[in-house]
Amino acid sequence: MSLSRLRQYLNRSAEYAADGASRVLRMAGTDDPVRTPITLLTFNSQADIERLALGCDADIGGTSTLHMELDNENTYEGKPTGKFHGQMSLAVRKGLEGRVRGGYAGFRNQHRTTLFGEITDDVTFHEYLALRVRAAGHPRTRHSYYVNIQMEGPIVSDLWQHRLFFNRSDGSWEDIYIPIDDFVLTDAGQVATNQITMARDKVRSIGISLLGGNSGVEGSYELGIDSIRAVNPQDVDIPPGKASSEGTKWERQPV
Repeated sequence: MSLSRLRQYLNRSAEYAADGASRVLRMAGTDDPVRTPITLLTFNSQADIERLALGCDADIGGTSTLHMELDNENTYEGKPTGKFHGQMSLAVRKGLEGRVRGGYAGFRNQHRTTLFGEITDDVTFHEYLALRVRAAGHPRTRHSYYVNIQMEGPIVSDLWQHRLFFNRSDGSWEDIYIPIDDFVLTDAGQVATNQITMARDKVRSIGISLLGGNSGVEGSYELGIDSIRAVNPQDVDIPPGKASSEGTKWERQPV
């Protein structure tokens, strides 16, 4: 483990212990539930970017590319933002045809381990996931993004997914609100046969993936992202006449 990662690990451990002690002193279990917005991820500094885990089909023999970097040009309210971009390809390296499948790239926050256990987020008392994003890249790649939530549990391949559709096509910033109850349980990329209610008190990671292989999409992609939050109805700003979940629910595309 590098010195910087060790320092992050020890800092998380100290914060975890301090938060636990504070909750005991405040008898936090008797407090009213927190319903104000919770910021889950920000993408406004190099440190934020370095806390992300990245992956794409090139890791197993595909030919897609992935870059995640701090963007000082497409700022939001004067702050740098994250830029997730690259080239989506369905091709695989020679000799791997029929053995591996190309067409995906994604990111999520790294799991936050400490000396005392893993840090998770509790969104039990929040109804929406709010993403401040901007869609760029080739237009055909903009309809293949998915939001992924991983909960603490025994099956590490379980992901809760929801389709991410954009209201704007001009590359400008927008807030997208997804009802947390609309996320669908998947296992290893397939919709789980037995759907269960999400236990929302232990969120391990949140991320976004581009699944070009599901819809046969190739080309340049780019997603700007400023933040991901958990919010409630009073915090939601929905364009008139458009339901919050319209056109966004996860649907598996023909393969």
